[in-house]
Amino acid sequence: MLARRIIPCLDCDLGVPGGRVVKGIEFKQIRYAGIPWELAERYYLDGADEIVFLDITASHERRETMLAVIKKTSKNVFVPLTVGGGIRSIEDARAVFNSGADKVAINTAALKNPNLINQIADRYGSQACVVAIDAKRRYESVDGKEIVKTPDGDCWFECSIYGGRGFTGIDAIAWAEEAEERGAGDIMLTSMDRDGTCDGFDIELTKAVSERVKIPVIASGGCGNPEHILEVFQKTRAQAALAASIFHYGKYKIVDVKRYLKEKGIHVRL
Repeated sequence: MLARRIIPCLDCDLGVPGGRVVKGIEFKQIRYAGIPWELAERYYLDGADEIVFLDITASHERRETMLAVIKKTSKNVFVPLTVGGGIRSIEDARAVFNSGADKVAINTAALKNPNLINQIADRYGSQACVVAIDAKRRYESVDGKEIVKTPDGDCWFECSIYGGRGFTGIDAIAWAEEAEERGAGDIMLTSMDRDGTCDGFDIELTKAVSERVKIPVIASGGCGNPEHILEVFQKTRAQAALAASIFHYGKYKIVDVKRYLKEKGIHVRL
């Protein structure tokens, strides 16, 4: 069995010189968390399996700032780096790879132009193409949507775009399947309802998607403690857990989370 991965996520606001890491709640209520390359090096030394950088400003005029952040980070961090936010073309992806990233994560651009998944996978390999899905619960019944039973009622999951500011009407489960068919190597699955709440991962969402695709699913949104990571690994087929708040503010160290998981019978790298 592949080792389960623990992946810290750095949401980068590049609207300030050099950039800064921030964290929000349900994609809002942003607060400062640190300097990107400093946090990344700390997490690398603490045992992170990978590190994700998300450019939450995602504008072309700030693209050079993100590339500079990745170049600086890659000098001292030697685990896979994934970069997402504002990657709209194969040219954008190439610039990110050339700066030192190992993977790119695409969301809005992929939903608007699904062929971008094929292009990146064909050029750089599926292992380098992560499709990010930001999903929102919808409790009304809609024809053609996959209904999932939850403790709060039956719902379907809608894909959002533009960092949660727009919605597509696209079913997240069906989209994950299409992304896999087009060549994605990972699905980074974020619950908008749980993001930043520290209430735990959306088990129903993660279970539904991870049981429908063969590629790894990265559970994201809601992690508040090691027990939440254990739960998502025990109750779903997620191969990785992404977290931010529990690491950014010093509540838990990655190595301690991994030791806890190993004690509970979860295969992790230590």
